[in-house]
Amino acid sequence: MFREIRNKLIRYPLIIIYFIIIFLCALELNFLGLFGYSPIKKDIKFPSLNISSEVYTADSVLIGKYYTENRTPVDFKEIDSNLINALVATEDVRFYNHNGVDFYSLASGIISTATGDKRGGSTITQQLAKNLYRTRLNKSQGFTSKIPVVRTLVSKMKEWLTAYKLEANYNKNEIITMYLNTVPFGNNSYGINTASKRYFNKTVSNINLQESAMLVGMLKATSTYNPIKNPENALKRRNVVLSQMQKYDFITEAQYKKSSIAPIKLVLGKDVGKNDGDSYLRTAVAKWLEKWCEENDYNLYEDGLKIYTTIDSKLQKYAEEAAYEQMKTLQRRFNNVWGDEDPWRDSEGNVIEDFVQKNLERLAWYTPLYRKFEDQPDSLTAFFNKKKSMTVFSWDGDKEVEFSTIDSIKYYAKILNTGMMTLEPSTGKIKVWVGGVDHTHFKYDHVNQSKRQAGSTFKPFAYLAALESGMSPCDKFTDKPVSISYQNGSKTEVWEPKNSSWDFSYREMSLRWAMAKSVNSITAQITEKVGWDKVVEYAHKCGIDSKLLSVPSVSLGSNDVSVFEMVKAYGTFLNKGSKVEPILVDRITDHDDNLIEEFKLQQTEVISKEIAWLMLYMFRGGMEEPGGTSQALWEWDLWKKNNQIGGKTGTSSDYVDGWYMGITKDLVTGIWVGADDRSVHFKTSETGEGSRTALPIFGKFMEKVYKDASTGYTQGPFPKPEVEITRKYTCTSPRIVVDTLRSDTTMVDSLNQLNNTSDPIIYEENTDVKPENTEPKKEKKNNTEIPKENNPKAIKEEELSKKELRRLKREKENNEN
Repeated sequence: MFREIRNKLIRYPLIIIYFIIIFLCALELNFLGLFGYSPIKKDIKFPSLNISSEVYTADSVLIGKYYTENRTPVDFKEIDSNLINALVATEDVRFYNHNGVDFYSLASGIISTATGDKRGGSTITQQLAKNLYRTRLNKSQGFTSKIPVVRTLVSKMKEWLTAYKLEANYNKNEIITMYLNTVPFGNNSYGINTASKRYFNKTVSNINLQESAMLVGMLKATSTYNPIKNPENALKRRNVVLSQMQKYDFITEAQYKKSSIAPIKLVLGKDVGKNDGDSYLRTAVAKWLEKWCEENDYNLYEDGLKIYTTIDSKLQKYAEEAAYEQMKTLQRRFNNVWGDEDPWRDSEGNVIEDFVQKNLERLAWYTPLYRKFEDQPDSLTAFFNKKKSMTVFSWDGDKEVEFSTIDSIKYYAKILNTGMMTLEPSTGKIKVWVGGVDHTHFKYDHVNQSKRQAGSTFKPFAYLAALESGMSPCDKFTDKPVSISYQNGSKTEVWEPKNSSWDFSYREMSLRWAMAKSVNSITAQITEKVGWDKVVEYAHKCGIDSKLLSVPSVSLGSNDVSVFEMVKAYGTFLNKGSKVEPILVDRITDHDDNLIEEFKLQQTEVISKEIAWLMLYMFRGGMEEPGGTSQALWEWDLWKKNNQIGGKTGTSSDYVDGWYMGITKDLVTGIWVGADDRSVHFKTSETGEGSRTALPIFGKFMEKVYKDASTGYTQGPFPKPEVEITRKYTCTSPRIVVDTLRSDTTMVDSLNQLNNTSDPIIYEENTDVKPENTEPKKEKKNNTEIPKENNPKAIKEEELSKKELRRLKREKENNEN
């Protein structure tokens, strides 16, 4: 058709234009897959921008972020005018005069490059097209990307076409805003708002002229002109930007001179939302949302979600403080007790000689190293013993040390850790989540990842089974030796549990008193009577999800469970018999605060209201019954306004694990304390029992909560029963008698007076699970060795202190109330 046009000056340009049009159509349609993806109208209208998701506490305190690119977009009106002017003056001074591609600047750039002054001719719109749609990425290219010159031409043409599309759909202010929201600024900061917070700890609307110029200057090369890594380069580049602003009359000469001599003043923002799993809570939320994101087609790291958790920021703070205070003290006590001895021992108390070797084998990189050195064992040993500089955790902050790999294993094996969770059963909301002492050094979450032997905190499920079978809190059993035969496969075995005191009182005890004192022999008798399968059944009903081995010792906590499960199960008692599914995330919105999902309480009635109330009454026995294992809580200020607390201590064999489960009228809290390696344990009951390791964290935590009225959690009694209680539960607590051989008659008289009785009193000790292969301890009295079974529960001189008097007085007042 072009042959009819005889004028060559017209014909040849038309032919060129024709082929350009054909080429552009082929490019746009990705003809035969030669050219790769080009943004379509939908892409332009709804650009895909990777926006970080933010996670908050229930009271809107930012916990952290999730992102592939750490970005928080802003609107044009939020951007300081100096920043806009600096960008236009430096990157695209004709921005408001072109339609996406500036051929004048392009020609000027080519000429400048040819004369040795290399500078680009891309407009802000072109750069936005490149950033927003990745027009030069492999996924955007076709077969032509393999041809060097054609590859450059195709990508540039795509960039131009996309720039024109952007100009046709958005105004200039919208384009410049999108550009500033997409560009990287180094240090994992994407977008101008994130960069402003990162380098100056202020929002983009509050930065000044010099700060604007510095940020714009970074766009040329974020590493070369990074003010943290290369402050001198950043200063020079900032002044170039300022000179450009003066050149094009965006600032005066006086402003330029004043600003150019000012130093760069960085105020690095503390971005708590690092993307490396910087907190147990942030990691737990991501895990909790995995299924939801998959089912609802959301990307937690790119879709700009706002996630509001159920966590109370004040309670979380108090829990972290209480845990750290107690763990620091406990670590010092642990180190003092063991001294230079290695704490990794077997159940017989013998040092585990191959402890280090076993830990080396657990290291992920050990196998390739072993292959490398398998013919050179001496070299391998030398490698593991080679000293090197490293930063390690300490209770006073990170410290620099010269450690070998073996030194490091031994050091960290001795560090104690904890897991703590608080639930509000009436709403199902998790209020506190403390996964450990330091997430930077210990990634393992001790709330839901770690599972350990529950010790005596598992006993309540045996007493629940007893109540379900028809018994009442006042039914009595005798504290005496127990021998239970059971089948282990084809083999008949016998289990003979011991009390922690290593003796038996032969005293009749009510269920409530026996549970309060944590008497192993009576718990075993109850388990035998109701059946250990029933104990397992009711534990599962209440919320224990882990597999439980059904054996006679199940009630003494021989199975491994998590803090999460135990809190969930105990919550059933406070929630009037209804098991709740704990909620960690309350609601999710998009970046503009439009509600996407709200998570509702899910609960199922698993035990009756009567049984649930009776169990709470049983738990109160830990404070109210003689020798109750929770009575160390008298040390804290928790007893105003007729406050009632229920709880249960727990200690696994060899003092490996210490537990405390605490119940108030509103909350259930579970705490575990121990070392990550089970062969590392406490030495004695004085340091290793749950009442001395985990319980103090609960006491300190609740004391802090009660002292802060703004938390909304107050002291007070448990709710009254909503149904008629048909079982007898107001059974009389026994009198306890102090050793009458004591010479300190004044102290005895004082104790008796507090109880308004002329009869003597006895102090009962803790009876958690302890090793079964140690000889009964004996006491010395008047130079005569008296076996404990002949001198029941004698109070040592130092225990009868003023603090004990105060405790007993408070106990008496509480019982009267």
